[in-house]
This record gives sequence, structure tokens and C-alpha cells, in this order.
Amino acid sequence: MKLTVTTPARVVVDTDDVAALRAEDASGSFGLLPGHADLLTVLVPTVITWRDAAGRAHYVAVRGGVLSVRAGASIAVATRQAVAGDDFDALDVALAQVMEAARDEEAQARSEALGLEAAAVRHLERYLQAASSGRPPPMGDA
Repeated sequence: MKLTVTTPARVVVDTDDVAALRAEDASGSFGLLPGHADLLTVLVPTVITWRDAAGRAHYVAVRGGVLSVRAGASIAVATRQAVAGDDFDALDVALAQVMEAARDEEAQARSEALGLEAAAVRHLERYLQAASSGRPPPMGDA
């Protein structure tokens, strides 16, 4: 089977050598073999595991996503974030680094959003104070 795992920014996995695949959705873990019926499911954050024709295991950790099977020969996964690897322990380390970076980005975004909110509240206060005193409302960020 063919497996393609994509994020909005890149193709993380693109292989034609998938003999069996395991993943997880809200109903639990499931497996796919060649010839599987068409399927569309929403994945929970999980590690997708597949074996190639030689029996070697490969992994890709995904932050949820959508998995589709077409014609029993093609599996596509669309996800916001994915980290691939052939060594589960190394994947664990790489995933921890990706998650740390994501937490840092989210914290920075929250901080910036709070700053914008505080600026909006200050501007609204100045506007209301001016309106209650009969002065013209302030323009811009004065």
C-alpha cells in the first residue's frame, strides 16, 4: 500500500512499501491491510506504526488528523503536526523537542494576545473618559 502523511507545510511520509498499518481514532486502535475497504476517520494524537514488506517497523507521531483509505491501496493522513522516524526511542526524543517548541510558540502567542487586549482596554477607557467629560474622543494610540 502507499502511505502519505502531510502537514500544511510539508510531506512527512511518502512510501509505497506498507504491508500493514496501525493507528488510533476515538473508537480505539485499528489496523489496515492491503485491500481494506474505503475508510475515512479522525485520528486522535497517536503514533502511527507500519511495517514494510521486509517486516521493518516505521513510525510517525501525529497530532490528530484525518486518515483516509482509498481502493484498499492508498492511505493518506492529513495532520497539523507530524514527526517521523524508524527508531521509536529517537522518535520519542524528537517528539519531545517538537512539543516543547510548540508550547513555547503558544506561550508567546498568548502573551502577545494579552498585550493586545490590554491595549484595547486602555484605549476604550480613554475613549469613555473623554466621552463622559465632553472632550472629543482620542484618535489612534495617543
